Amino acid sequence: MKVVILCGGKGTRLREETEYKPKSMVEIGGSPILWHIMKLYSHYGFNDFILCIGYKHQAIREYFLNYRYMNSDVTVSLKSDYHVTCHNSHDEDWNVTLAYTGLETKKGGRIKMVERYLEGEQFMVTYGDGLSNVNINDLIAYHEKKGVLATFTGVHPISRFATVERDAAGKIIDWNEKKQLEGYMNAGFFVLENAVLDYIEGDVELEEEPMKRIAKEGNLAMYRHDGFWRCMDTYRDYLLLTELWESGNALWKVW
Repeated sequence: MKVVILCGGKGTRLREETEYKPKSMVEIGGSPILWHIMKLYSHYGFNDFILCIGYKHQAIREYFLNYRYMNSDVTVSLKSDYHVTCHNSHDEDWNVTLAYTGLETKKGGRIKMVERYLEGEQFMVTYGDGLSNVNINDLIAYHEKKGVLATFTGVHPISRFATVERDAAGKIIDWNEKKQLEGYMNAGFFVLENAVLDYIEGDVELEEEPMKRIAKEGNLAMYRHDGFWRCMDTYRDYLLLTELWESGNALWKVW
């Protein structure tokens, strides 16, 4: 099963880091967040990736085209028969398709543009800026058990503001910074049947008309994930994820 990662957006709310590179290439612990996402899927045996690239796509191309050399000890022969020898191999056994899908294309449109690279009855889709410890095998099993066209992963949202609780007299009795809220929101990590592509008409957002139609037909399910999930949406999110990695508390690191 192939994994489509949407990493073509501009990341305007993270301008401190995305002025010269795409958001998916912002590094956490010395590796792009995109690498962390791919490592999660790879941990569960899914190594065939299709990257929908757009904004600053050259950075993603250069990263993967030079991946072997940048992650190995090398000897460079500068003689007339110039060649490079890699002395140790990296752990990634990945196939990576880099598909340019435009600068302004919406997410559904990007997926539709890579249809020719998709094979089989199912494929997975996720965003290039969300980290989680979701169990991919359990997600797929849940999708197949439900027998639907599409399954997304639902997580509890995190409040961006302090939340308070008060007693009957109006006295504040609790203060919570970035509290986990009730209810669920879409965190990506989709499993989709190939037939979902028929619902994507033109340049549309996947989460809008296509998913609305699928939901109305009773063909959409939510896999509930109560574990770790965090989107790197702002500079504060970037600092938090970096702090978690450096402190050894990166819960998304399951490999």
